[in-house]
Amino acid sequence: MIDLRSDTITKPTEAMRKAMAVAEVGDDVYGEDPSINHLQELSAQMMGKEASLFVPSGTMGNQLAVLAHTRPGTEIILEADSHIYYYEAAAASVFAGVQPRPLSGVRGVLDAELVEWAIRQDDIHLPPTSLICMENTHNRAGGTIVPLADMRAVYDVALRHQVPVHLDGARIFNASIASGVAVKDYTACTTSVQFCLSKGLGAPVGSILAGPEDFIEKARRWRKRLGGGMRQAGIIAAAGVVALETMVDRLAEDHENARFLAEGLAGLEGIDFDPDDVDTNIVIVKPTKMSIRQLGDELEKRGILTVVIEPDRIRFTTSLEVNRTDIEKTVTAVREILKA
Repeated sequence: MIDLRSDTITKPTEAMRKAMAVAEVGDDVYGEDPSINHLQELSAQMMGKEASLFVPSGTMGNQLAVLAHTRPGTEIILEADSHIYYYEAAAASVFAGVQPRPLSGVRGVLDAELVEWAIRQDDIHLPPTSLICMENTHNRAGGTIVPLADMRAVYDVALRHQVPVHLDGARIFNASIASGVAVKDYTACTTSVQFCLSKGLGAPVGSILAGPEDFIEKARRWRKRLGGGMRQAGIIAAAGVVALETMVDRLAEDHENARFLAEGLAGLEGIDFDPDDVDTNIVIVKPTKMSIRQLGDELEKRGILTVVIEPDRIRFTTSLEVNRTDIEKTVTAVREILKA
């Protein structure tokens, strides 16, 4: 199988497996797991934040941020196709008791003027704005990079109104590698940030939430409440350390493969797609000669897995598990299916 569904399908490298086998561990709920402590210190330093917290998933990291930043009965501003709004099962409303205020962005990018307009005035009829969320790279927009200038503009608005900013940076290293902008420059435009170890970086489990020390202490308490306090989890944290130390620069290969795929698909009759829309490792195309379900089913028959994300859009995601030969086979398969 050629699995282009997501970069979450990556398997740990041999170096990760070896690190996991010999990892020094302790009880992390007591703060005594040296491997987790090392991962958290390294992550905080890379994000330019005071502290960080190892969590089981990116969704938990995002929701801990919402819980720690907000209070029930308030409102959070986010992009209408953002992961926090679209893919996290209404967790912000269920757990934090907050109301989402989705704003339409352009390729996932929030407009600072629109954000300022959306911040609630002091009115008893309205829920106070307690948090602004951004996403970089933006998944449903096609792995797009939110430009640093746009992030700064939103952050400046937030500072003026004394509203914290959380970044869903699940793929922030993809944004940095593709744009040449340092991760710390992106995260300087945020109060807190979550990023995933288990996507393009290839670790088997886990994400990191980073921010000010007092914020991380609140998040740690919420992690415990939600059952996310793990014991000798240094076994998996060890793989995260290897991911951060050895797998970041490798993301450029995924971007090159995605670009190769994009250019191959863009040349096919029956595909509505501009390859210049591809920033990182996600390629989203719109077939015009057949139904999206039919294309996905025909690809699967040929051993190629994809994700249908809309009635008219199908997603291909490159990762560590996909090589150039796989991409060539995928382009050939799409060409044959469209001709048939």
